[in-house]
Amino acid sequence: MSDPTPVSAPRNATLNTQDQATIGKSLVIKGEVSGSESLYIDGRVEGSINLPGNRVTVGRNGVVAANVTAREIVVLGKVRGNLNATDRVDIRNEGSLTGDVIAQRISIEDGAFFKGGIDIRKPGQKGDDKQEASAAKA
Repeated sequence: MSDPTPVSAPRNATLNTQDQATIGKSLVIKGEVSGSESLYIDGRVEGSINLPGNRVTVGRNGVVAANVTAREIVVLGKVRGNLNATDRVDIRNEGSLTGDVIAQRISIEDGAFFKGGIDIRKPGQKGDDKQEASAAKA
């Protein structure tokens, strides 16, 4: 009976490490980060992060000065920039976000810092700001 438990635990661990890249504490990236896998940031990133359809997690040691586009964004560290998530944004209790959020769902835990605007969009709702702006001009 002890054989199945050790086999299933490593399988789950390898799936998580294959699906997620990590930027370690000592790494500093300046420029554009893009790709097709999830990303865990424990270092510093400046520029832009574009990972549509994937998760971006800013770890407790992470410092991000960038606009982030992803399916899901989790903030445990510090972020300065706008977040655009097709699904949800989570700002955890030690997280800090200065910037605007566009998402379908948002969660801000007690103890988190947030300064900016929130735009909750339903699935498939895109570019309504441009339509409203053109209607206002007319």
